[in-house]
Amino acid sequence: MSTTSSTGTPPTVARLSTRDDAFEQRLGALLDWEGVSDSAVQARVEEILADVKQRGDAAVIEATNRFDRLAVESMQALCLTPERLKQAFEHLPGEQREALASAAERIRLYHERQKPGSWQYEEADGTVLGQQVTPLDRAGIYVPGGKAAYPSSVLMNAIPAHVAGVREIVMVVPTPDGVINELVLAAAHLAGVDHVFTIGGAQAIAAMAYGTQTVPRVDKIVGPGNIYVATAKRAVFGQVGIDMIAGPSEILVVSDGQTDPEWLAMDLFSQAEHDEDAQAILVSWDREHLDAVEEAIERLLPTLEREAIVRESLGRRGALILCEGRAEAISLINRIAPEHLELSVDAPESWLEEVRHAGAIFMGRYTAEALGDYCAGPNHVLPTSGTARFSSPLGVYDFQKRSSIINCSREGASVLGGVASVLARGESLTAHARSAEYRIEK
Repeated sequence: MSTTSSTGTPPTVARLSTRDDAFEQRLGALLDWEGVSDSAVQARVEEILADVKQRGDAAVIEATNRFDRLAVESMQALCLTPERLKQAFEHLPGEQREALASAAERIRLYHERQKPGSWQYEEADGTVLGQQVTPLDRAGIYVPGGKAAYPSSVLMNAIPAHVAGVREIVMVVPTPDGVINELVLAAAHLAGVDHVFTIGGAQAIAAMAYGTQTVPRVDKIVGPGNIYVATAKRAVFGQVGIDMIAGPSEILVVSDGQTDPEWLAMDLFSQAEHDEDAQAILVSWDREHLDAVEEAIERLLPTLEREAIVRESLGRRGALILCEGRAEAISLINRIAPEHLELSVDAPESWLEEVRHAGAIFMGRYTAEALGDYCAGPNHVLPTSGTARFSSPLGVYDFQKRSSIINCSREGASVLGGVASVLARGESLTAHARSAEYRIEK
């Protein structure tokens, strides 16, 4: 365990070794994050939710004026028309417009391959069983608008909804101090968003969950947000569906020592720059390689526009971990269950079968995680905080639901009725049994 960097000064990022007696304790402390546990936040969110549910637009306007430092008097001032979105797209610089369109097309093509279909099969007696897949009627998309604007999140959330066949897409995006990001609006136009409201926070979640005089009630809310948004999404779950409770962004890089240290340092920075709670971890069994990456971190950090955020993120939740070899690296991957996993190694394909828990896996030295954030095609809305153990990336399937189909023939109803009767009477549910027995042929 290192308490000083290779230059002899206190390190920007912690150095850990799996050989240390306290390794598990230190790793557990680094991974420990709970974004919706603050009782004061929960109380404030519950108050906002109840107010919006009771007073609708009026409560949304008051909360938006307060938290985003605005002075609007009606919801009309918080609505953006399709014409306004189109204007934003058409007035983008050509390079941005082309990049946005290219990313949108790649995301669409990838998600088209995810689209499941309905199916049926017929049994020998003529009974038909199957599954019908139908899209949600209306989806709500939350797009962050605080420390940074995320047009990429618009594409990643709206395009799968469109591919799924969702009839209507509602988007909310906060505009603190009235600052509107034209690239976000352009992305909304390109992705086919139907309604855009410049509201955020818990009041936006409440408006989409309950509906107001102006904001339509949605069936599911997706998209990342701050602690108030995450807390509100958890609170309204059940009234509407949600995608996940997303925590801070994470990256775990595993390197065999052969990748350029500067590349890896910048890969770590790419997630650390999101916010101070983001997590960036590098694992390797090559001590000298870790030294070289640490040196690159110290040297390149002052060149970043978001240096202060990256420095705090690395200091609070980052780590360079020395392990014993490939087997231990894989064990750490599955222990951490990272949102983003970079396998910066030779023959990364040979690792796949053993990697059980990761939101997205970036294969080889040339596949920077940033490519997945913007334009590779797969979705960048991913499970965080270890939830990759049981969750998946956002996809077309999140905007669809499945209905079972059962169509019994006369013969099938008689056979199944006998089975159901025995089981129902075993549960003392005699009305169930008699209902099935009526169809049994004597």
